[in-house]
Amino acid sequence: MADILQNTKNHVVTLLTKELDSNYLYHNLRHTQRVVKSTKELSKACAISDKEKEVLEIAAWFHDTGYTVGTKDHEKNSCIIATKFLEDQGYDPDLISKVNRLIMATEKDSVPNSIEEEIIRDADASHFAQISYLETSELLREELKLLNIADYAYKDWVDVNIIMLGNQHRYYTDYAKEIWQEKKDDNLKKLIKEKKSIKKIAKKEKLKAKFKGESPDRGIQTLFRVTLRNHLTLSDIADTKANILLSVNAIIISLALSNLIPKLDNPSNDYLIYPTAIFVLFSVISMILAVLATRPNVTSGEFTKEDVAKRKVNLLFFGNFHKMDLPDYEWAINELVKDKDYIYSSLTKDLYFLGVVLNKKYNLLRWTYTTFMIGMIISVIAFALSFKFFGPERQLQELVSQALVF
Repeated sequence: MADILQNTKNHVVTLLTKELDSNYLYHNLRHTQRVVKSTKELSKACAISDKEKEVLEIAAWFHDTGYTVGTKDHEKNSCIIATKFLEDQGYDPDLISKVNRLIMATEKDSVPNSIEEEIIRDADASHFAQISYLETSELLREELKLLNIADYAYKDWVDVNIIMLGNQHRYYTDYAKEIWQEKKDDNLKKLIKEKKSIKKIAKKEKLKAKFKGESPDRGIQTLFRVTLRNHLTLSDIADTKANILLSVNAIIISLALSNLIPKLDNPSNDYLIYPTAIFVLFSVISMILAVLATRPNVTSGEFTKEDVAKRKVNLLFFGNFHKMDLPDYEWAINELVKDKDYIYSSLTKDLYFLGVVLNKKYNLLRWTYTTFMIGMIISVIAFALSFKFFGPERQLQELVSQALVF
């Protein structure tokens, strides 16, 4: 017994190592060794004779050797390979027939008719109850793809395995039912959990694809983002420039009120009245224009449901909703986000009216700087002319008046 088993092992190991296609990632020597080990485990637990154990082990070694010839009818080819080897070894012909019968019992849809056939079928499916089942199953999927037999998507392969473990396969021996069935059920639960996980991922990807399809193109997003930011930056620049002029003119008027105007009470300084008036007048006008450039407009701050329904109101500008109650505004925003075109319309309106405000600001700012510039020029000219033509005359008159008094 020992010799025939050892010779069988050596022959099969050599055969599968040298002649089996490398694309057989699952039906290889490792699988055969696992089936042989499981066959020994089941044979030991079942009440069978030593000779039956020997025949079972030989059949387990040879049951997949037919893959060295090809995938089609590999069980029959395995029987041919086993028969030739066993005949060369002078093995009992009746036992050779039993070996062949057990090999054929490993066919997918075969129904066992004896305890030996039950053992080898359970041993061939022992990986269903192993911790490494999911990894082993992946090897079989890849093997089918490499051999151009079938190309399963991962989610489809999980479904196939759930059907196999849940409906199509069953263990026959009492030992397998008692020891392996629970572990097989655990693997089935893992598969079901994996299927749920795949569905969640697929759902997320579907939603992601949907929102990606419905969301604006990156170029459109960049267009609105950059343009709105530029408009706000230009508005800040305009306000800063207006504030600068307000400060400068305030300082000028303060200096005029404190130093220049009090001196006009003196009759000798009458010639400074008109230049000072021009100077102060243009400063005041510049301040007024600067204030107008920065003065905010007061809007109604209210809208109606009809305005929202007709898309007349821009809900993105605070001036259109600051007097509304929170529930009404929340309702309006919910209506806005339901309609992609309404969102684009609101963004476009926001952009447009920002541009209108900027145009008004920069026009006023231009007039402010122009007025300030002209005012400074005219004031300087007025002071210069007053000093040149009226200054000496006033001083002479003052000297004559003093002399007459003495």
